[in-house]
Amino acid sequence: MLKQRILTALILIPIFILLVLFLPPQAFYLLTAAIMLWGAYEWSFFMGINQFPRYLAYPLFTIPILFIAYLFPITPILYITLAWWLIASSLVICYPKNASLWGNRTTIRALMGLLTLVPCWLAVNYIRNYPNGISILLFLFVLIWGADSGAYFAGRKWGKHKLIPQVSPGKTWEGFLGALITTVLIALCGLVIFKIPYAAWPVALMWAMLTVLFSIMGDLFESMMKRQAGLKDSGHLLPGHGGILDRIDSLTAAAPVFALGLAISHWI
Repeated sequence: MLKQRILTALILIPIFILLVLFLPPQAFYLLTAAIMLWGAYEWSFFMGINQFPRYLAYPLFTIPILFIAYLFPITPILYITLAWWLIASSLVICYPKNASLWGNRTTIRALMGLLTLVPCWLAVNYIRNYPNGISILLFLFVLIWGADSGAYFAGRKWGKHKLIPQVSPGKTWEGFLGALITTVLIALCGLVIFKIPYAAWPVALMWAMLTVLFSIMGDLFESMMKRQAGLKDSGHLLPGHGGILDRIDSLTAAAPVFALGLAISHWI
């Protein structure tokens, strides 16, 4: 499984980086919309919908929501999304005690999916179209991937104390600390590369840490949804990796938070 996972990553990551680098903005909007719609298809399983053609209804419903959201100013949407992820974090921390409030309610789970997927799509494209946005978006991916790798290796070597075992038994506080240390190192490199003024370093570092904290919460939130639905993976599209949601779970929370930092601070 690990070899298959590594092989899939070695194939997909270069392809995705090339698409980020060279696709025109309109094509990138459509590509990322397609990814989010596949995510919406997988989210149908979280809602307990697993029969054809019923599981096509949710992604079809998501299509107009994506483009309606595109017409609105993004900054208020990002603030709303930040509030949503604070609520989602509380759901994760208190799970399964609060699952009775949402776990068997299809409408609420559908709304959760929209709040998770639509702002991520807007944020990723906002970042890419920002001045020097391609480099900034790639930096965001490196930040998330680096933190995930730091958590994995620190957790494997030193992990003893469970982070939130009722949601994800494999995650530990030691892995969490490894993610934060890796984040600081990557963020410092980014500050130098992007020539951020020294006066902005404390706030920029804080926002990088906040981005990774929410990326971890995005991962845990998707784990909670899978656990509630009785699923091991969100899908089987990617060999060794599961579904699309299993690959973008961290990004769904991290991208809006990172984009909000750009929108309100203009460091770069």
